[in-house]
Amino acid sequence: MAFHKKYNTPAGWFVLFLTFSSLLSCSSNKLYNSKIEGKKISITSDYKDDSKIEAFIAPYRNHINKDLDSVLAYCPETLDKSQGKWQTTIGNLLADVTFEKADKLLQQRENKHLDVCLLNHGGIRAIIPKGDVTTRTAYEIMPFENSLIVAALKGTEIKEIAQYLIAGKKPHPLSGMQVYIDSNNNIKNITVKGKPVVDSQTYYVATSDYLYNGGDNMNFFKKSTATYDMDYKLRNLLIDYFKETDTLPVITTQRIITE
Repeated sequence: MAFHKKYNTPAGWFVLFLTFSSLLSCSSNKLYNSKIEGKKISITSDYKDDSKIEAFIAPYRNHINKDLDSVLAYCPETLDKSQGKWQTTIGNLLADVTFEKADKLLQQRENKHLDVCLLNHGGIRAIIPKGDVTTRTAYEIMPFENSLIVAALKGTEIKEIAQYLIAGKKPHPLSGMQVYIDSNNNIKNITVKGKPVVDSQTYYVATSDYLYNGGDNMNFFKKSTATYDMDYKLRNLLIDYFKETDTLPVITTQRIITE
């Protein structure tokens, strides 16, 4: 027995063919999948838009576009994640904004203050171009449904974060924490809010649920002694910040510092 089903993908349509073989057991007939075949069918000019469908969805599309294109703030220069070795202007902005929002929530709900914010370089999916900043800008930067998580980590894990950052050589967004290295990338000192890290001390680290669950091999989060789900999408956090801000700051402060 066989059937096929169409799936929509960014590259176009493809058709998935499934073929089943029937195997007889002692109690009943059971079907098992024995073969999977796929065929890519590209969307080209041969496939015309359906005018009835277009007319039906037009009001909804226009309504969504109006919301997405509403101007929330202004950016004085392009913020780009590709410009910078250890930190970038867009990464600094995202980390600092997340730190600020997470700290307020944590204090309100748990009577605790945040110490560090760590996001991932790969999670930034667009630049913030010079000019008007809109809701669409936030969706382009963060197209995923990632949520804000605060993890309680010991100082030993904070040191693991530093080692991870230096070994990976990627400008992951970082706030509240400074890592001092020499010219050979050896770690000389690590501070949180300007103070040396104490191994036995508990630090509260804001991150995304993706990273908390081991994304990008950030396995140090698995050692957390407590977790606080802020029930706040990172994208919504960013949109709220845009609404509250007239002109975005261009933040160039160093978080990984070569001595």
